[in-house]
Amino acid sequence: MDLKGRSFLTLKDYTPEEIIYLIDLAAVYKDKKKKGVLHDTLRGKNIALIFEKTSTRTRCSFETAAHDLGMGTTYLDPSGSQIGKKESIADTARVLGRMYEGIEYRGFEQSIVEELAKYAGVPVWNGLTNEYHPTQMLADMLTIREHFGYLKDIRLTYMGDARYNMGNSLMIACAKLGMHFTACTSKEYFPNDALVAQCREYAKASGATITLTEDVDAGTKEADVIYTDVWVSMGEPDSVWEERIRKLSPYKVTKEVMDNAGGQSVFLHCLPAFHDLKTKIGKEQGEKYGFTELEVTDEVFESEQSLVFDEAENRMHTIKAVIAATLGACEAI
Repeated sequence: MDLKGRSFLTLKDYTPEEIIYLIDLAAVYKDKKKKGVLHDTLRGKNIALIFEKTSTRTRCSFETAAHDLGMGTTYLDPSGSQIGKKESIADTARVLGRMYEGIEYRGFEQSIVEELAKYAGVPVWNGLTNEYHPTQMLADMLTIREHFGYLKDIRLTYMGDARYNMGNSLMIACAKLGMHFTACTSKEYFPNDALVAQCREYAKASGATITLTEDVDAGTKEADVIYTDVWVSMGEPDSVWEERIRKLSPYKVTKEVMDNAGGQSVFLHCLPAFHDLKTKIGKEQGEKYGFTELEVTDEVFESEQSLVFDEAENRMHTIKAVIAATLGACEAI
């Protein structure tokens, strides 16, 4: 399958076959990595990594993936470039496109990464925007397939704030791949109507279903995967904490939720997670609002059903697949 020259901005742009191809390719790279087989087929190439929002997993995954492929990287944090300040997005894209074979962007509005892709002349990869997180989806799907052996007809329930990148992207991925997606949350945190309608069109072709419910028992019953994310995202004001905690506390992932899903169920989280108070923000907000765990209990997070660290590792392998495929370097795989 030829994906050379393609940007990777949202899974809406990719067919189910192309998504599965990237997951398959990631599995091949993972096997090579575990066996110590060199696969540095992009020696002499370089990529730029633009991080307007910082990250542990995304940065390490892109840098390690690029290194394994033989590439050099330049990391640009919020203070390390003039993007959007002294230089327009379009001009930044055209400059970086002359110096690098590919550009990663992690930041705010989807329109920024779309504009970068429009003007760069090289593949642009979305490391996260407010609306979509496509590289995380490949890692999630690889993790689910490794555990269950398949993806089609898997029942995935997302709990928490489903309006933004994680809820949106999981719904798209499930709809494209024939999986059954449920957003289990308060109705004001459902994904937007237009995207739900679009995903239901994808679902008609794949055999997937899309369900929105406020009922925790019904929404998690016999789910294969229970998924959640932090309730307050990077860049949001502190003022939203009180409302989110009040509205979303009924949708915390607990042992009771996992028991309701059944013994076959697994827990996923894109991380970082407030499963205890061992972080600065978690400690501060926990003391302020009187919680010791937020979106998931420590009991679930540390349980045998939790695959969060397999999932985190798989970011590296799936990002490697995206880089290699879109730069046309995987013909030897």
